[in-house]
Amino acid sequence: MSKEKNKIPMLKTLKKSIREYKKPSFLSVLFIVLEVIMECILPFGTSMLVDQMNNPDGKMLTIYAIIIVVMAFASLTFGALAGYFSSKASAGFAKNLRKDMYEAICNFSFTNIDRFQTSSLVTRMTTDVTNVQNSYMMIIRAALRSPLMIIFSMVMSFVISPKIAWIFVVVMVILALIMVLIMILAMRVFNKVFKKYDALNESVEENIKGIRVVKSFVREEYEKDKFNKAADELKKDFTKAEKIVAWTNPAMNAAVSIIMIIVLLIGSNIIINNSSLDAAETVRLGKNVFVFNDLTIGQFQSLTTYGFQSLMALMMLNMVVVMIAISVESAKRICEVLVEKPTLSNPENPIMEIKDGSIKFDNVTFKYSEKAEKPSLKNINVEIKSGETIGILGSTGSSKTSLVNLISRLYDTTEGTVSVGGVDVRDYDIKTLRDNVAVVLQKNMLFAGTIKSNLRWGKEDATDEEIIHACKLACADEFIEQFPDKYDTRIEQGGSNVSGGQKQRLCIARALLKNPKILILDDSTSAVDTKTDAIIKSGLKDFIPDTTKIIIAQRISSIQHADRIIIMDNGTINDIGTPDELLARNEIYKEVYETQNKQEDNEVKEGM
Repeated sequence: MSKEKNKIPMLKTLKKSIREYKKPSFLSVLFIVLEVIMECILPFGTSMLVDQMNNPDGKMLTIYAIIIVVMAFASLTFGALAGYFSSKASAGFAKNLRKDMYEAICNFSFTNIDRFQTSSLVTRMTTDVTNVQNSYMMIIRAALRSPLMIIFSMVMSFVISPKIAWIFVVVMVILALIMVLIMILAMRVFNKVFKKYDALNESVEENIKGIRVVKSFVREEYEKDKFNKAADELKKDFTKAEKIVAWTNPAMNAAVSIIMIIVLLIGSNIIINNSSLDAAETVRLGKNVFVFNDLTIGQFQSLTTYGFQSLMALMMLNMVVVMIAISVESAKRICEVLVEKPTLSNPENPIMEIKDGSIKFDNVTFKYSEKAEKPSLKNINVEIKSGETIGILGSTGSSKTSLVNLISRLYDTTEGTVSVGGVDVRDYDIKTLRDNVAVVLQKNMLFAGTIKSNLRWGKEDATDEEIIHACKLACADEFIEQFPDKYDTRIEQGGSNVSGGQKQRLCIARALLKNPKILILDDSTSAVDTKTDAIIKSGLKDFIPDTTKIIIAQRISSIQHADRIIIMDNGTINDIGTPDELLARNEIYKEVYETQNKQEDNEVKEGM
């Protein structure tokens, strides 16, 4: 466990999520106190009722019976109300925790998200929150009830027979020490469990997301073995911990049996012999002699009840402590998300308007992590005019995507500045900036819903005419019109019921609805045929001439009509120029151009 992790103010952080459920929490505590008082008075009242059995006055017997029934009903009512309010408070607390975590994650920058695995975030919002929810309910209910029950039961036991009550105290202290030892041993194992949960969720997530790849490579058995291994590791840790915790019940049952035997032996001797010596009773057990005050049958019965109540309360308290100890690790993991500060934030007085789509990189260097030995981008200097079409070409790993991520401030530069419309992107309101920069990725995302609902992510109040116009520009209207429900066609989660090319065209249409000042196409026509790609690029140039267009591509044909092309190589700008200029002087561009043209010529010959 890291030092940074230990510094997180857990209670203060978690307390903020209770909010409107403070009242149910307080009422739960109040009714638990009242329930415990009733339960502790009941045995005493019962003892008085039993002792009245030999009293010829039936009126007192009836009064005692009525009082006991009323107290029993009151105890039942208080218990039910305590259960209702504790459930409401704990469930509400869990709801707020998940809400606060989700909002925190939504505000994370890419740098923040890189620090957490997706599977780990899922575990934290599900299993960890459930553990904390159960723990909170135990705290406001059982954690208070058990100590109160022990205290009140012991007080009533001392009132009836101090010397027998001391037997309870001695056994409970020994039992408490045993349970503390069991808990310490168990917690060492429980603390390892949550990382195993992350591994299990990661296995499930990867398998579901990549199910097509898994099946195409016939790797089902491998994935099953991977999942079974993670599940088996989780089972082993839980089994080990549960084996240790399992000693709690035998220890408790042994303690109850010992106490009951001692109390029955001593108490029955007192009652049966019923002989006093200076208002006291002497009982011999082996070589030891114990002297007790006189006991009535009713008092003896209530003593046994109080002893049983206090031991059961101790057992419940031990379960609460184990539950709390388990949830401590969960609470730490939740708090890590809640206290994580987004690495990107708005300035104090953000600029709310972007003048145009001009872009400037001024001596920009960028690292994804402070610990990274080598920067992803180094000494980037380039100016792009508003409305210009810029192509970006480079080998895999040349940091093409890293470059464009800085424009919409998905990351901040390590050194230097990126300006849009003549203003440093860090001076803009983040929402304003990103509303004016539309990014279409190669593997963009569609969400469950209709085609219209997905397209309106670009513009919430987009009219049908605007949607159709954007789809025509993206060449998406041709396949949408073939669907029976057209623009109301249902899209499955992730766009699994449309092809890769159709998905890319829908994502381009969605971006166009934003009417952005800057449009970034990050290899977003890779699944589209060359002819359709050319039509899309031509349409973009004609219909949004004032929008700055940055096109990352692997195919030269996708950027051959660009005003200028940037050649990226190993995180630096190798060259910038028009297609003709680069063909004449740049070896990287020339090599790619000749290779791709040769491939196209071969494909044409094979098709003849």
